[in-house]
Amino acid sequence: MKAVYSDQAGGHDPKRFVLRGKFAPGEERPERAERLIAGLRAGGHELRQAEAFGQGPRLAVHTPDYLRFLEESAAEWRALADASDEVLGNAHPVRRAGTMPSSIVGRAGWFMQDMACGIGPGSWAAIASATDVAVTAAELLLGGERAAYALCRPPGHHAYRDIAGGHCFLNNTAIAAQHLRAAHPRVAILDIDIHHGNGTQAIFYDRADVLTVSVHADPSVFYPYFWGYPHERGEGAGEGCNLNLPIPRGASDEVFLSAIDAAAPTIRAFVPGVLVVALGLDASVEDPFAGAAVTTDGFRRAGQAVARLGLPTLFVQEGGYLSPSLGSNLQAVLGGFEAAA
Repeated sequence: MKAVYSDQAGGHDPKRFVLRGKFAPGEERPERAERLIAGLRAGGHELRQAEAFGQGPRLAVHTPDYLRFLEESAAEWRALADASDEVLGNAHPVRRAGTMPSSIVGRAGWFMQDMACGIGPGSWAAIASATDVAVTAAELLLGGERAAYALCRPPGHHAYRDIAGGHCFLNNTAIAAQHLRAAHPRVAILDIDIHHGNGTQAIFYDRADVLTVSVHADPSVFYPYFWGYPHERGEGAGEGCNLNLPIPRGASDEVFLSAIDAAAPTIRAFVPGVLVVALGLDASVEDPFAGAAVTTDGFRRAGQAVARLGLPTLFVQEGGYLSPSLGSNLQAVLGGFEAAA
């Protein structure tokens, strides 16, 4: 399986986010990409640099105002008196009859749903390159590859059309799925990150051409808290095209894998031409967010379960934070998929 990455991923280096009311060191660090690349090399995957696709694929999913904010906010923020070294919104509207303000402080809150998405001087180049990684990998499938992997950093599945959150800015998974729609009437997304893919769900919630399925920790006790419940099934034309499969926090291999298996009938019934897997590795028993207790062997079996769906498959990297097993867990998922495909 070919793997796509970008050398620009390391430019995004957030220093802090708010956790339980306290500033904590950023968990979405450049070292993540280094460990994932090590896992790819250990698995014998061919690595290639992303190509540049410009704003077109981003504009197919995100709004112009939001893209402008992501690109320009770091420079505007630095011009503020006594500002921090990265953009972090501290006033967040509920957007009921609200108006986007001109102030950079106000716009930071307008475009950020939480305080886990700091933007620094090198962030935009990394954010933009992550979408290029996703589209380059999608192009491999459109060119006839049966599977490909996109090492996107920063991740994206919490990002809405015009809101950042949860370490995510642009929704790489959604951008890849939308790009694949050019060749496939129906695309399925299977999100196995331990956090619910709320941004991806929202982007496609009223559409019948993209199925969104998410296996994640119970949102009543785990981020993103407000979305990811079983009753969320889509609306309008998209009713029935969203499936949430929450599992208990701290779930074992068997519970995690059972939920993936439970997703299979819905994916098959949708008859997609291609599958996009939002690949979070933060279900790991060693992940610092402690959302689940999945072992490296559990990730290998997850890859096998995805392969049994028998679809051309694009793996898009989502979460999975610094732990000793991060690279080996990626190697296990992709290796399990290849062995069973």
